[in-house]
Amino acid sequence: MLDVVGEHGGVLVAILALFLITLLGLPFVLPMTGMSMKFEPLVHPYPRQSERDHMVREQLLARGISDQAVLRAMREVPRHEFVPADDAAEAYDDHPLPIGYGQTISQPYIVAYMTEALRLNGRERVLEIGTGSGYQAAVLAKVGVRVFTIEIVEELAERARQTFDRLGIPHIISRAGDGYQGWPEEAPFDAIILTAAPEQIPQPLLDQLAPGGRMILPLGKTLQKLIILTNTPAGVQRKELLPVAFVPMTGEAQTGLPSQ
Repeated sequence: MLDVVGEHGGVLVAILALFLITLLGLPFVLPMTGMSMKFEPLVHPYPRQSERDHMVREQLLARGISDQAVLRAMREVPRHEFVPADDAAEAYDDHPLPIGYGQTISQPYIVAYMTEALRLNGRERVLEIGTGSGYQAAVLAKVGVRVFTIEIVEELAERARQTFDRLGIPHIISRAGDGYQGWPEEAPFDAIILTAAPEQIPQPLLDQLAPGGRMILPLGKTLQKLIILTNTPAGVQRKELLPVAFVPMTGEAQTGLPSQ
């Protein structure tokens, strides 16, 4: 009997643990192998670091975000600096926030999820369509890539630029304009990310994707899906990821006419 327990004890313990979890109604969380829940101190942390660490633990690690560069970037970038002062207290909560002009700053999990899905190694050139508050661009820059970002609302583009300068975030080149046509003079890009939803995939952006590059975007009008496109030798491969709710992509994406 002792031999049986010794040989199969791990299985028996696991079955017993699952039974107790079910009986007591406790949450069941799979262990995250290789992932420490104790963070190393940052060299120059911004204020409210404990809130960012809590956000990363409860909203990102708990939902499966595992890319170390992405997790570190989310710990480093002070999200409260990218939201209006009236909403700064909610900056690290698990939901999007308004930033004016009918636009929003995305939920932290979605920012991390989209960044991780691009599988960046820190050497890429990334085009972002829809700068908004600038938070997504800042996270990308902290991962180590060079970011080119376009915002159609001039006031938001200027506000984001000022935030980048104030926080000393490098490797971001921004401009105001309609992002539908992309940034041809800087193409091709290793990755493209859209933070507003077109109803159809903008062909000019697809044309600016480098071989092997990946483009992630919310697609659709009312019911949107986050999709990722990969430029392979066999053609563009498409994969649907999860349902999302983003503001619509405006300008040429809606009118079909180039912006003046």
